[in-house]
Amino acid sequence: MPRDWRIDLKDLERVVDKRTKLIEVSLVAMHNGFQHDLKAVCDLAHSRGARVYADIAQAAGSSPIDVRASDVDFCACSSFKWLMGDFGLGFLFVKEDLLDRVIQRSQYGYYQASTMESHFLPGDPPNPAAYTFTLENDASGHFETGTGAIGAAHVLAQSLPYIRRLGVESILAHRQPMLKRLHEEMPRLGYEALTPPESTSALVSFAVKGYKSVEERLHKAGVNARVSQRYIRISPSVFNDMNDIENLLKALA
Repeated sequence: MPRDWRIDLKDLERVVDKRTKLIEVSLVAMHNGFQHDLKAVCDLAHSRGARVYADIAQAAGSSPIDVRASDVDFCACSSFKWLMGDFGLGFLFVKEDLLDRVIQRSQYGYYQASTMESHFLPGDPPNPAAYTFTLENDASGHFETGTGAIGAAHVLAQSLPYIRRLGVESILAHRQPMLKRLHEEMPRLGYEALTPPESTSALVSFAVKGYKSVEERLHKAGVNARVSQRYIRISPSVFNDMNDIENLLKALA
């Protein structure tokens, strides 16, 4: 359980022992944007003989990630969040030396093959099998069993170069003044912060009472934020500026 809206590494350490096989974390928590020190989590896990899987859906494209420096074993994300893609396509990373040693292929499809040759059509080389193939040794060769979402891939063909041109570090830096302003002003308006003030991720949340009224005021002001029964989550990024933050604060004042 979190304390002060953070997950303390010492609390995690207390529940990890030699029997632990896997630690799963959301690198950036979807509810309030808390971000783990992924390197510290991996160091803890590996010292106990465990592996780490990180859900990076709320981080990829908005917060810097280095799979090698952190030594994370597995991580994955959708593409429809901060990668600015669409539903139906995502990304999986698996540390190469774990393939076939810790995790095995469980399904097979022709997208996993580096070469495939038929042996039943006129002119085909003879072979008792209808097809022969060689499987790739990377993550795609183990897990990409079916046709990807082509429409989503076309969207990513535009969004990924755009994100790379901007640079994730620049995206992170752009939102910091907006996050600071929200941390300063939302509590003054009566909204308790649910996000640690030192957080730099793209999500910042505050407790809400009377969420229907909040929802209506934001809608009337043309502000798009996640409002649930218990909290409001605000996600400023490169498509926002301080005017958007002031508009939100004015609507809630």
